[in-house]
Amino acid sequence: MSSCTRTIGGILLVSGTTIGAAMLALPVSTGMGGFFPAAALFVIYGLLMTYTAFLFLEANLWLGGGANLSSMVRHTLGKEGHVLSWLLYLFLLYSLMTAYIAGCGAIVTDAVFSLTGKEIPQWGGAIPLLVVLGSFIFHGHRSVDLINRILMFGLVVAFVWMAVDLVPHVEPQRLAHADLGYVWLGVSVIATSFGCHIVIPSLVTYLDGDVKKLKRVLLIGGLVPLAFYLIWEYVALGIIPVEGPDGLIEGYIKGSNGVHLLTAALGHSRIAFIAQLFSFFAIVTSFLGVSLSLFDFLADGLHIEKTIKGRCWLFLLTFVPPLLIALYNARAFLTALEYAGAFGVMTLLALIPALMVWSGRYIKHLDQRAPFRAPGGKFALIVVMVLALVVVVTEVGVKLYAQNPQELVKNHE
Repeated sequence: MSSCTRTIGGILLVSGTTIGAAMLALPVSTGMGGFFPAAALFVIYGLLMTYTAFLFLEANLWLGGGANLSSMVRHTLGKEGHVLSWLLYLFLLYSLMTAYIAGCGAIVTDAVFSLTGKEIPQWGGAIPLLVVLGSFIFHGHRSVDLINRILMFGLVVAFVWMAVDLVPHVEPQRLAHADLGYVWLGVSVIATSFGCHIVIPSLVTYLDGDVKKLKRVLLIGGLVPLAFYLIWEYVALGIIPVEGPDGLIEGYIKGSNGVHLLTAALGHSRIAFIAQLFSFFAIVTSFLGVSLSLFDFLADGLHIEKTIKGRCWLFLLTFVPPLLIALYNARAFLTALEYAGAFGVMTLLALIPALMVWSGRYIKHLDQRAPFRAPGGKFALIVVMVLALVVVVTEVGVKLYAQNPQELVKNHE
């Protein structure tokens, strides 16, 4: 395989890992604040998470490259850090699974209503789809890889098609809306939308530890999702009204996704169908990757062999807990992404990489023969730690400030 082909493959791997179902929640969580404040947050988070990816790469290369997160934390932060990262990783995967199951169920119920005019219960949309997709996870990596290639192609085609068709419907005056009092509502969901860190060990192996290529891949691969999100936010907030029965405020209260609100704003048209198709591909591709990671993580952590009996237990442990939460909480899609962003992504993929590098550089001096050092010294690491903690504290404050989304909107007004 040529050098150029590997570089392109690495960029696609980083971008594909980053772009996921959280993208659908961005207009709902950030829309009340306005397009331009949201765009500014996207740029800030894009830069922050790209930088922490470089920190992650630096720590990974200390151990010879290819080491998983568990090994990296154990070598730099000790047993306590290892246990904490294990729990955070489990929390992040279960939160994302809850969001994806809730999102998939909503898409199926909406599709059934559009085709038949009949409403089915939430479980009627979630469980059949879960059984179908779960069967690929049950049969292993090869079957997941095959279906994921097809779905990723569909995702790209649907997004480009949707974006081109939606641009003429954008109303510039909607983009001028801004209310800084609502900006903080979207910080944790935006965090969930960035982060390719878990794929870096595989990327190091794939590119044979070539630092120059790795830096280029992480930088370009981080810019591609940023461009996708800005385009998506532009068309979504340029079409969806802020107020009204299917507006952004009501969507935030109900925990709807952006495509659902777009469909309501455009009516049952061809464009609305394309938007629903895009949302399906976005959630399912993310669902497959995260559920496979959780399946393997539980097998390794609980020492369950992948026999038929073992796979059955892993199947239940992977899918039943998030399914029950998704069915219990009507707002599960958005709520789970909020928790994942604040307590999973910002701690596991921002705070911990900064702590690992701090320990490795300034305490254990693991960087003396390192082939790569991320730019910035102690000050940059402190900034990352502070920003990560600010997002976590903000989300805690949101949950303590009001018991439900209606109170957040009412209290602000």
